Amino acid sequence: MIELTINGIKGQVPEGSTILQAAESFGIKIPSLCKYKDVHAIGACRICVVEVEGARNLQASCVVKATDGMVVWTNTKRVRDARKLVYDLMISDHPKECMSCSRNNTCELQQLGYELGFDESRIEGAPREKHLDVSPSITRDTTKCVLCRRCVTACRDIQEVGAISVQNRGFNSVVSPAMLLPLDTTNCAMCGQCTKVCPTGALTETSHVGRVWAALDNPDLRVIVQTAPAVRAALGEPFGIPVGEPVTGKMASALRAMGFDDVFDTNWGADLTIMEEGTELLQRLKDSVDGKQVSLPMITSCSPGWIKHIEHAWADELDHLSSCKSPHMMQGALIKSYYAEKLGVDPKSLFVVSIMPCTAKKYEIQRPEMCDENNVPDVDAVLTTRELERMIKTCGIDFKNLPDGEFDAPMGLSTGAADIFGLTGGVMEAALRTVYFIMTGRPLPFENLHVTPIVGFEQVKEAEIKFENVLPEYSAFEGKSIKIAVTSGLAGSDILMEQIHNGTSPYTFIEVMGCPGGCIAGGGQPRSKENSDYFREMRAKALYSEDENKKLRMSHENPAIQAIYKEYLGEPCGEKSHHLLHTTYTRRGNLNQYIES
Repeated sequence: MIELTINGIKGQVPEGSTILQAAESFGIKIPSLCKYKDVHAIGACRICVVEVEGARNLQASCVVKATDGMVVWTNTKRVRDARKLVYDLMISDHPKECMSCSRNNTCELQQLGYELGFDESRIEGAPREKHLDVSPSITRDTTKCVLCRRCVTACRDIQEVGAISVQNRGFNSVVSPAMLLPLDTTNCAMCGQCTKVCPTGALTETSHVGRVWAALDNPDLRVIVQTAPAVRAALGEPFGIPVGEPVTGKMASALRAMGFDDVFDTNWGADLTIMEEGTELLQRLKDSVDGKQVSLPMITSCSPGWIKHIEHAWADELDHLSSCKSPHMMQGALIKSYYAEKLGVDPKSLFVVSIMPCTAKKYEIQRPEMCDENNVPDVDAVLTTRELERMIKTCGIDFKNLPDGEFDAPMGLSTGAADIFGLTGGVMEAALRTVYFIMTGRPLPFENLHVTPIVGFEQVKEAEIKFENVLPEYSAFEGKSIKIAVTSGLAGSDILMEQIHNGTSPYTFIEVMGCPGGCIAGGGQPRSKENSDYFREMRAKALYSEDENKKLRMSHENPAIQAIYKEYLGEPCGEKSHHLLHTTYTRRGNLNQYIES
């Protein structure tokens, strides 16, 4: 420990602490912009400068280490004036369209001006030329960029994709893909982690709000909404509901109040996914035991950010992916076929909206593989959790005090296995609950059924499942074990893919989620600058509580899923389900060029 004094307060902090960390432990807030807890600290913005006795220049508190005996002042006139000057320079060429900006009232640059007591701009810079780069998932407005580089760190150091970096120098500096290419011509995974850390409106999800309002206002369309598992774990936060409190019932009520004709739950699609993916895994295991050529390990295919990443970075290994569509795409396909037939309407008169924690889902729905033979898309629009929040507020709905509502039949009933799809390890666990039960007639031998405490939030974790006392038809598996691995975040996926590529992978089944922590921390979830680990932990607890409070906790137990196989699909991985619920993938290069098979 070292001792220092900040604003006349003496105290001790661990050696190696920055001045900013020391001030936080003293209960003193130092304003900052480029700093992002546990992600990024480079002292680029100079907003966090402080005065250190004995030092000639002001010091950037986010990077300068505290030393024993140091005396620091955080609020002298010299410090306040310097911060205001830096802020004035920063906004001198920044667009002044705050009222119409999607980040109005949530913009960190805007909030910083208030905290600094900034009341008059004295510097007028040459306005930047307006440049919008609109990809299917992410919209870049470089005129609003403050060059904090937080997005670069999220993409390069956290996800290890490196689709964006600072291009050019000096006043011409801009955060962009190489050669100033449009984002969708690059290896960008569309995961949206950059949009979560951007302090302004420079990086946002590409809005589908307008097309959803237009559909709701169109009397010729039946507008159907479905909601992903992770949304219920985070939607309450911007309405003042404590982090970690699921808002499933309130969400259903809000969607009905907004005018949606049918309010379905993507959890139903998650249960369906387990039936298809679990059957696919069982078939691959059987083929392997029979000595047939089969691609193992099998890898989950629910995360569209991960799918786009493997298409770019590991195009030669696509056969390891499950052929299953993601849950909301499966559900969309059945809404446009099974449900349309049930209603006796043309599928083109149905408009399907998915509420997702993910920006990559916006990219996913426009893939040609996600349309039927008549070019009708399975899903027509994707709203992020943040977009849904804004629409609820636009409607004047008192979300916090809404009574709990229910989802509609036939696609509203789900099991606990579906709830945990929204967090790392959840898809793996849900699949194994059903696969293990089918092979043995017994539930998984884990306390509370949770595999996830084994796999955790670390980059790559593994576990082993042993099959004992199996049913007669699976006697070939008696006493055999399979090794499983789970990772979340694209950096971890590359570790596992390198093993597969080298032929050294010890695993049979791998789950990859594109965002660190899984969908609960997806690129479309509510932003939180501090305590990201805490938010992930509490959102995970919300989904675990949903699972544990349900009577049915294995996907194959869902009577609504059993019914659709009996009435419409036939059997899992059968001819009809394969046509509607499975897909193919695209071999891409690093610059999105197609690779010949």
